[in-house]
Amino acid sequence: MNRLGIERLSVFGMPPVEFVELAADFDCGWVGMGLSPSGRFNPHGYRDWSLRDDAALRRDTRAALSDMGVRIGILEGFAVAPGQDPHVFERDLDLLLELGGDRINVVSLDKDLQRTIEGFAVFAEMASKRGLQVSAEMGSLGPLGKIETALAAVHAVGRDNFTLLIDAMHFFRLGNTLDQLTAVPGSVIGYVQLCDAPWTSRSATYMEEAMYERLAPGDGELPLAEFIRCLPPDIIVSLEIPMRSLAEQGVGPRERLISSVAAARSLLQQQGVR
Repeated sequence: MNRLGIERLSVFGMPPVEFVELAADFDCGWVGMGLSPSGRFNPHGYRDWSLRDDAALRRDTRAALSDMGVRIGILEGFAVAPGQDPHVFERDLDLLLELGGDRINVVSLDKDLQRTIEGFAVFAEMASKRGLQVSAEMGSLGPLGKIETALAAVHAVGRDNFTLLIDAMHFFRLGNTLDQLTAVPGSVIGYVQLCDAPWTSRSATYMEEAMYERLAPGDGELPLAEFIRCLPPDIIVSLEIPMRSLAEQGVGPRERLISSVAAARSLLQQQGVR
């Protein structure tokens, strides 16, 4: 299994067909995609696009995925938020099926744990009816910063199609440890996002760093070799490595990512992962 993928945050709004072609050029088997561009940062002047509104683009994207041997590892853009009914995302789930994917990333923007769990349960139920998987991302925006709370949420939702998304930067920088990760049952981890980072942020805010400035494996201080060894076999390891400073200098996505892909592939191989 080709476990290496590339996340949409790494390519700053690149249209989906071009994104799939880029992943294939790197011999990456997966893309973490959205139905529209993420944020407003568009350093390379990509055209506006929407997989929600453009049926022809969906067909072209599905064809590119098939032709290039790439799959959608995860679809982003799903959230539990105060006052928002998760059912507003039902059509997006149907579009994921149309595109041939089978997993969504859901985040919580609600600090209340009980409301978060209830929202997660609705997503898991909607996804289950469609044969889809849900992976909730641990992070700083909601209540899932600590692994203990994240595991409690998985237990409370209680569905086989509901797991965690572990982002290396979020996991370590929010105070979790390798010992804790080792103790997590492999069945609970559904997806992994990989990057490196310093232990102390160099950005104005944590979210600015997370969204715009991460490092290639080996360029930071995170214990990524040990992290990889703790992961279940055959799980997708996808690169979420935005580099805004390079993009602002005119460095394209291929040139930005080439060292990250090589470093990640070397890291996986060193840990006995193909």
